[in-house]
Amino acid sequence: MDRLAQRNVLAMSGRAVEAAGDVNTLLLDKTGTITLGNRKAAAFIPLRQLADAAQLSSLADETPEGRSVVVLAKERHGLRAPAEGELADARWVPFSARTRMSGVDLRWAGGAVRAIRKGAAQQIIEWVQMYGGHVPPEARLYADAVAAGGGTPLLVAVHDWDGPRALGLIHLKDVVKEGVRERFAELRRTGIRTVMVTGDNPLTAKAIADEAGVDDYLAEATPEDKLALIRREQADGRLAAMTGDGTNDAPALAQADVGVAMNTGTSAAKETGNLVDLDSNPTKLIEIVEIGKQLLITRGALTTFSITNDVAKYFAIIPAMFAGSYPGLEALMGLTARCPRSSPRSSSTP
Repeated sequence: MDRLAQRNVLAMSGRAVEAAGDVNTLLLDKTGTITLGNRKAAAFIPLRQLADAAQLSSLADETPEGRSVVVLAKERHGLRAPAEGELADARWVPFSARTRMSGVDLRWAGGAVRAIRKGAAQQIIEWVQMYGGHVPPEARLYADAVAAGGGTPLLVAVHDWDGPRALGLIHLKDVVKEGVRERFAELRRTGIRTVMVTGDNPLTAKAIADEAGVDDYLAEATPEDKLALIRREQADGRLAAMTGDGTNDAPALAQADVGVAMNTGTSAAKETGNLVDLDSNPTKLIEIVEIGKQLLITRGALTTFSITNDVAKYFAIIPAMFAGSYPGLEALMGLTARCPRSSPRSSSTP
């Protein structure tokens, strides 16, 4: 644990450090672990009036992505956030890993409600279709194009007096942390398989996985999917390590044999993980594995020495016990005792 502390890693359990020496599979959450985690809105791709709805749906979103949408609407389109009193009757819909969308319900004069949703393209398309609306084909084409380039597409839709309809997409740019590809290659050489888990669609997940150089990836993953993946690895007889930083990573961090939480993550993640990386570097597991292997080697050497020492004791004790009954053993013990005192120079003395 002290060795890890010297490398800015807090270990809650010494057993977890030892287990790290035998890790076979490493699961990594994408956002905040492989990527920087502060995705920024880079562009609006409108199908209809988009910027205003995108801004409204992000006002209560305190994530870096949500803040960047508000900033982009202000810088590109000059939109100002409504005054606090104007949104007194608004009902905010927070993001969840299950629904994969967030938004706001606005109540206008006369009781009319305008619902705005922002989220993963497939979930928003299903939301629009659930209320009888239709999403134009170009929405999927734009979303696939953004995802194929490694970005994250967020679809924005509204349901009001004109019916449910998609307004357009927000292009979020992901930035892979510098040097992770080389570190993952080093993990591969030590026999550790890396798997990226993300809630992004398969196209975005593949683009990020190829750029980061991981061995495999799991797209559109819910907290239950991450937990199930770790259990499958453990059922196959492999030790699984998990690195993550979000609340939705907490169940997987708790289930993993080695759970490494990022210091920039949520309290839930840091409390369930048995290791906390103060530098928030996902590839720090390489150093953790090296220390774990060193501990296993040291423990093996100490065990071998202890067994050898015990056996040597019996070679000394047993002859002493039976020396009275067998004079030859007594002579052997006397010879053994004199041998260390002899030297090459005195060997010729009669």
